[in-house]
Amino acid sequence: MKHLRSIAEMGTGAVTRILDLTDHMVEVNLRPNPKVPALRGRTVCNLFFEDSTRTRLSFETAAKRLSADVMTFTAGSSSVNKGESLRDTIETVAAMGVDAFVIRHQSSGVPWQVARWTTASIINGGDGWHAHPTQALLDAYTVRTALGRTGGLDGLRVAIVGDIRHSRVARSNIEVFTALGADVILVAPTTLLPPTPLAPSTHDLDSIIGDVDVLYLLRLQTERIKDAVVPSIREYSTRFALTPARAKRLGEHVLVMHPGPMNRGVEIMVDPAEIPGAMITKQVANGVAVRMAVLFDLLSATDRSTGLEVSA
Repeated sequence: MKHLRSIAEMGTGAVTRILDLTDHMVEVNLRPNPKVPALRGRTVCNLFFEDSTRTRLSFETAAKRLSADVMTFTAGSSSVNKGESLRDTIETVAAMGVDAFVIRHQSSGVPWQVARWTTASIINGGDGWHAHPTQALLDAYTVRTALGRTGGLDGLRVAIVGDIRHSRVARSNIEVFTALGADVILVAPTTLLPPTPLAPSTHDLDSIIGDVDVLYLLRLQTERIKDAVVPSIREYSTRFALTPARAKRLGEHVLVMHPGPMNRGVEIMVDPAEIPGAMITKQVANGVAVRMAVLFDLLSATDRSTGLEVSA
């Protein structure tokens, strides 16, 4: 695999390989010294044109734990403010010697465009409304481990609730959960569903909340919403938020997930710490291991026929 730009581009085989490899990275992270020389001599550049906390920091942590050198670029403090084009930025940084770019950009399709300008591997850290594949991988891994699955997610019912229309996380999660055999249902008002159906949908959260295995909550993507899509935040929360009453209807086995950042009081009106199946902090922890697996898969020269070599 040269690039990781979308789940669809990966295919089910590559998804399963990354999830299996993540098991080894979790073991590395549990060591007293969670660092291995697997990517010593490699350089990873985090190229972020949008704000990020979890994705940027977990990729930095992942690369450092594999002993790669890390360069971090933020558009707000770069020559982009002086009018430098995206292509010139990529070619300038690539000339410094970069093996992989992790790119987040507000425009869909940028990771594919950038791949034409450099020989480095491209990892999509989020492009517009389009895709966020490593978030989907860490979500799939979180579900798989929490439920004790070792392979696919056949028969699992996943409800994704909220702003589906503007969410790259939703699109990638639909792809990954479907590829692994789960049944996905979308829950949102009509104005927050995509114009082209991506999965079965409903406007009635209460009708399905007692019959799901995973409840995946999304925030309103206010930075991407240009028009009024809900009458009011209060009405939206009444119909689509996880309220205390709805939380009581969840089965003990149900996983509650959120990609962050959470808007407390909007899509979630209970303290996640009080929900037995809350996986939100676990998602963050798993994000480091999954991104270690992605970087290793793309950049390691290890002959995989001899097995994974991540010795201390």
